[in-house]
Amino acid sequence: MSLHGKVALVTGAARGIGRGIALRLARDGADIALVDIRPEGISGVADEIAEIGCKATTYVADVSDRDQVFAAVDHAATALGGFDIMVNNAGIALVGPIADVTPEEAARVWAINVNGVLWGTQAAAAKFKQLSTRGKIINASSIAGHDGFAMLGVYSASKFAVRALTQAAAKKHAADVITVNAYCPGVVGTDMWVEIDKRFAELTGAAEGETYDKFVGGIALGRAETPDDVAGFVSYLAGPDADYMTGQSGLIDGGLVYR
Repeated sequence: MSLHGKVALVTGAARGIGRGIALRLARDGADIALVDIRPEGISGVADEIAEIGCKATTYVADVSDRDQVFAAVDHAATALGGFDIMVNNAGIALVGPIADVTPEEAARVWAINVNGVLWGTQAAAAKFKQLSTRGKIINASSIAGHDGFAMLGVYSASKFAVRALTQAAAKKHAADVITVNAYCPGVVGTDMWVEIDKRFAELTGAAEGETYDKFVGGIALGRAETPDDVAGFVSYLAGPDADYMTGQSGLIDGGLVYR
């Protein structure tokens, strides 16, 4: 699928799924604005995109800060000469019983996973309208946005909220020819799942790796997900074949949660 001439911004682009999405969109021809709170990570991804033959620019931002997100979008449009695709990928997990969640923990998950998507949606829609662009907003939800998990209660709630924001924004911006969709990964072999597994081990007494293996064992296709698996779906949502799709939160999990 060709994205030549398009400019995409990916948050949380320094590693894991975000890196995979950025590289896939570049392979499809898009120039990429890489946004992350970690400056050391995105510079390496920018080098990889340059090797592909596309342009890349980097911007350090905390997606929980509305002003920083708007500034990142402005930077992308100025540095790369346009703005077409917004991927609100940045997110964090929180493992533990609901009864033990502190106000500070809940606020942090919400600020990044939900408010970060909200600010990204606002900033992207405003820029698309300013540039008269038929834009695409693509948000990170999760299988936990379709099915609440007992030890991931606040995380699940945040990902359900992303689905609601996606639907509401799709209805709001359809008249502007802006589509808004979400992707819902499952068990992806990234640093985030390493941390989730370690936390499960601490709380339940399971051996490290046991929880990860248990979840992977429930996947119909018989293997853990990779960032490239997710990126392929995001590429579809970013491209012209998805022009008639909006307000959807598609499961891309190898057959783990069914809706």
